[in-house]
Amino acid sequence: MSRRGRLIVATRNAHKLTELAEILSDWDLVPLPDEVVLPPEDGETFAENALGKARAARDATGADAIADDSGIAAVALGGRPGVRSARFAGEDASDEQNLALLLESVGPGDDRRVAYVCAMAFAGAEGTELVEEGRCEGTLADQPRGSGGFGYDPAFVPADLGPDDGRTMAEIDPAQKHAISHRGRAARALAEALAARSAD
Repeated sequence: MSRRGRLIVATRNAHKLTELAEILSDWDLVPLPDEVVLPPEDGETFAENALGKARAARDATGADAIADDSGIAAVALGGRPGVRSARFAGEDASDEQNLALLLESVGPGDDRRVAYVCAMAFAGAEGTELVEEGRCEGTLADQPRGSGGFGYDPAFVPADLGPDDGRTMAEIDPAQKHAISHRGRAARALAEALAARSAD
């Protein structure tokens, strides 16, 4: 058991669970039980979707729960796909299909600026609810590169690496990614908020 406690993670995404376990290493993260049904991600904001999933996990298990909702926002597309990132190419689209559609939708001469956005929510067994958000600015690569990460990572070139680096999120090592990613920033902000709450 970790020194900070146990949290149910409201996700069916194995990649996301692994990433959160690396970021929130002080916590004992528990996968969502198979029988728990998560609500549809039909909110207008990342925060709404994240909180809805965290509440569902808490209500079903009676335990503290966290959830995130995240996506990519392209300037050339007016902020889309945004909350629809996981379903950009259709309800059952794969990561590869979603990424291909994004690269097709943002033309070579278009504004290539993009941002990863993540809302991380906590729903406590005793009723406390917290939401923190993290962002990572970047540009969209012309073609996918790298074998790490998941989702849109192979085409996301983070600005934090500097203008001369050029590597995508899928080309950098996990520790480097966690230090600058939207999910890493949101998770650390939530962890700080939970630590401050427990210290009160």
